[in-house]
Amino acid sequence: MKLWDKGFSTDKKIDHFTVGNDRELDLHLAKYDVIASRAHAKMLGEIGILSKAETKSLADELDNIGAAITNGDFVIEDSFEDMHSKIEYLLTEKLGDTGKKIHTARSRNDQVLVAMHLYLKDELTEIKVQTKTLFDLLLHLAEKHKDILLPGYTHLQIAMPSSFGLWFSAYAESLIDDLYFIEAAYKIADQNPLGSAAGYGSSFPIDRTFTTQEMGFETMKYNVVAAQMGRGKVEKATAFGMSSIAATLSKMAMDICLYMSQNFNFISFPDELTTGSSIMPHKKNPDVFELIRGKCNKLQSIPNQLTLVINNLPSGYHRDLQLVKEIIVPAIQDMKACLEILTFSFKEIRVHRNIVDDSKYDYMFSVDTLNELVQSGMPFRDAYKKMGQEIQEGTFTPKRDIEHTHQGSLGNLCLDKIQEKMDKI
Repeated sequence: MKLWDKGFSTDKKIDHFTVGNDRELDLHLAKYDVIASRAHAKMLGEIGILSKAETKSLADELDNIGAAITNGDFVIEDSFEDMHSKIEYLLTEKLGDTGKKIHTARSRNDQVLVAMHLYLKDELTEIKVQTKTLFDLLLHLAEKHKDILLPGYTHLQIAMPSSFGLWFSAYAESLIDDLYFIEAAYKIADQNPLGSAAGYGSSFPIDRTFTTQEMGFETMKYNVVAAQMGRGKVEKATAFGMSSIAATLSKMAMDICLYMSQNFNFISFPDELTTGSSIMPHKKNPDVFELIRGKCNKLQSIPNQLTLVINNLPSGYHRDLQLVKEIIVPAIQDMKACLEILTFSFKEIRVHRNIVDDSKYDYMFSVDTLNELVQSGMPFRDAYKKMGQEIQEGTFTPKRDIEHTHQGSLGNLCLDKIQEKMDKI
């Protein structure tokens, strides 16, 4: 069944090529097409296109279809082009001519649009919740391990003292920046495009304010052409939000891979969170974190992939836009999986103590020793030269009882302020 069926069939190769994997992807979106269809049916009843009995029967049957979707009983067979045609078929099979009326005053184009907006609102909310869960864990670990020193690096060379408190809370605060992008994407998704039809509105006197309120949108996308031009744009905004989180997770995963290696040996995880080698019995590989790193690097390419699909399209609908679905839906699933597995793994992290007691880290205390000389009255440039000479001659004695007190330093993490920032968003 095709919504555009005019009584003749297209070549099977054309069908296969144009439909692609829409049926599989639509299983993620079918719930939202039902929600939008229910709101649309109620609106048609409000403006007198449907009778009260027709409106109720459509709403009830859509509820039944929604329950089937929730229970995993909804299937889109090969004889159907997509979720829209299958849902309309089920309505018509059950309700006869009443089912045929569901498509009045709308187009498959705005069906896709509104289903995607509703889907992205839910998924962005879930990503936000998962990010907050990871944030809470990182802040807890920062407080728990705040006094354990850790070497800080620049250019991958030993630089200055850091701490696990700084390390954990650095990534926690970075996630707040990422959520600003997620919030922006949500703002774009929280606009009702239903009623734009094929992109130029309808001659039916539809009530878009009604459907906006019925589906829980903050506002509507008023201009119908602007609504149509939102296809691809709302997905791209979501992709930018996810790519920001992915960049943070990828960097974190890289740190973990380094810190787990024998050359660093700053942290470890239980054996069940690592993998082995087929020929090297001593190996405990950080495969989980390497895959997080790789998947998150792929996620950072999603905005560019979407740009390459939609970049040179003029206004109005074009079939190219179908391709954004197969980019954004799997990306969302990968994003959530990475957040989930990283949070799961971090609950088992083992932080090693007394790392900086090793003499190879002596020089990272040179700045603190230099600063003490400056505070005692020696000009900075003279103190710098003195430290450099002692290091060159091998007579440098590090000042290990360091004291950092300014806001955001290892002695004053400002975890409460970071928490306040997260609470606001």
